Amino acid sequence: MSPVASGSTVDAVLDQLQAQVSDGSWAVGERIPAELDLAAQLGVSRPAVREAIRALSHVGVLEVRRGDGTYVRSGADPHPLLRRVARASARDVFEVQLAYDVQAARLAARRRTDADLARLEDLLRARDEATEPDAFGAADARFHLGVAEASRNPVLIEAMRYFIDRLHESMRAIRLDHEVPEAGPARHRAVLDAIAAANPQAAATAAAAVVEPTLAALETLLDKAAPPEPGAPLDGEAG
Repeated sequence: MSPVASGSTVDAVLDQLQAQVSDGSWAVGERIPAELDLAAQLGVSRPAVREAIRALSHVGVLEVRRGDGTYVRSGADPHPLLRRVARASARDVFEVQLAYDVQAARLAARRRTDADLARLEDLLRARDEATEPDAFGAADARFHLGVAEASRNPVLIEAMRYFIDRLHESMRAIRLDHEVPEAGPARHRAVLDAIAAANPQAAATAAAAVVEPTLAALETLLDKAAPPEPGAPLDGEAG
């Protein structure tokens, strides 16, 4: 591997790791070097390596075994899938978010601890206080991830962690676009209150109420932007 150029993103680290698998330098079943060693070889931070490993784990190329290390699981090229996620529309993102959030809230209401509730209170407060679009997007994503973490479902948590950057970007864009509403403090508070009350159905309903208005607005905007059907009358023409 060669050092990653200064200023490069996690994607550049991911490309280097995938290249090691694709060219056979790391065989299927082999344990790869530790994060610290990889960070030194590539000249990047450990978090950048960790994020790249996490992304490749989500798509089945690598497997992280706690207390043992990270192993090559598959030689398949994950780039087509990663590109699809990167290019997903805001509507695509919120359709997936709706499914994740509803189940996460339902499970969190059953399994949350007092420590989870205290952390969610802090995350919700940070979300409510964020004003700058990028900070708001990040704070909103952290709250939704916090709900997933309270679910105690490791697959759901990892799926949310993989997806969280796209949610951050989408919420940032919505804060900049006044045509699309975002659920305010009251609806997010309802999610947390239902989780605190250990009411799974109320938590699921409240979580859906957070995402559905934004998704409906995106659907409306897409319908308006769509080209008319062949032969359909244009605006102002008789039907």
